[in-house]
Amino acid sequence: MHSLTGLSENTIIRGMREVKRGKPEKMGARARNRGGGRKRIDTTEPDVSALLHEILDESTAGDPMSPIKWTRKSCRTIEQELRRKKIDVSYPTVCRLLHESGYTLQSNRKDKEGKSHPDRDLQFRFIAGQASVFLDTGRPVISVDTKKKERVGEFKNAGETWRTKGTPEKVNVYDFPNLAIGTAVPYGTYDVARNEGFVNVGMSHDTAEFAVESIRQWWKLVGKKHYSKTKELLICADGGGSNSSASRRWKVNLQKFSDATGLKVTVCHYPPGTSKWNKIEHRMFSFISMNWRGKPLVSYETVVNLIGATKTAKGLQVRARLDRQTYEKGIKATDEEMESLAIQRLEPFPRWNYIISPRKPNTTN
Repeated sequence: MHSLTGLSENTIIRGMREVKRGKPEKMGARARNRGGGRKRIDTTEPDVSALLHEILDESTAGDPMSPIKWTRKSCRTIEQELRRKKIDVSYPTVCRLLHESGYTLQSNRKDKEGKSHPDRDLQFRFIAGQASVFLDTGRPVISVDTKKKERVGEFKNAGETWRTKGTPEKVNVYDFPNLAIGTAVPYGTYDVARNEGFVNVGMSHDTAEFAVESIRQWWKLVGKKHYSKTKELLICADGGGSNSSASRRWKVNLQKFSDATGLKVTVCHYPPGTSKWNKIEHRMFSFISMNWRGKPLVSYETVVNLIGATKTAKGLQVRARLDRQTYEKGIKATDEEMESLAIQRLEPFPRWNYIISPRKPNTTN
């Protein structure tokens, strides 16, 4: 009987005794009284949720177009790390906690990002360490990136919205560029500690000047108010794009920002091919995409308003502004400008991690 059913011998013997007594349990009846059985781990170990998120923090990514998150750590790996922290937990319980926290199993998908960089994990740990030090001391940590450019005009936007039956919003049949009003270039700044976002919506090109100007606008309109006493700022950025680790113009413009604000700016870049691990992707951009799905971006004002209306149950708030400046492409930094930088490279990966300090006393903050 044991080999046929897979039930334990004790369970089988107990069932046989119940049958002999003539009082077998009814189908679907409870096996134990209410309140019986082992307590949930989050009841016996109130800190398990905080410890779980601490373990996941440096290895969490997400789809920029959805709120779904995933981690590169397995349930068994997380189980082992929790046990090292004196939490007696099984890996099925870890899986349940992950699901309850919004994580999901994700299948492999072909991608053109290429092979993982050999220094990827070490750089992740370095970024996590830097962020932890800054956050623990009340210094600002921002995650920055450029969201996908959007064509502005009466074009179809993927997704659906609730409308009266038979009254869909009509848009252009074709997405020809000449039908567009222009292109929206949203550059985002996400405050990790405060769970607040700021998006500078450009109208021309995504350049290094535009990226740093977006950060400057965040500091001027938002950051300075909350961090008035700080002298340092940590920027977590992708390795490519307008804030590329190899961009000379990015560093030159950051130097100007540092000189003007008096802030010592620490920059940590994510390794190539790891942009989705940047916190701004799954903590802000994904919710902006959800907020405007199915809504044609008919004007720049619409873009700004929809971004500014983005909120989440966990308290995310986003502010947006329209940047009407024109940013020219192809401007290169001179050797003289590079030599004048007050830059300090950080080990173990100086090409990805560096500090830019102000070159003169701060006169206006």
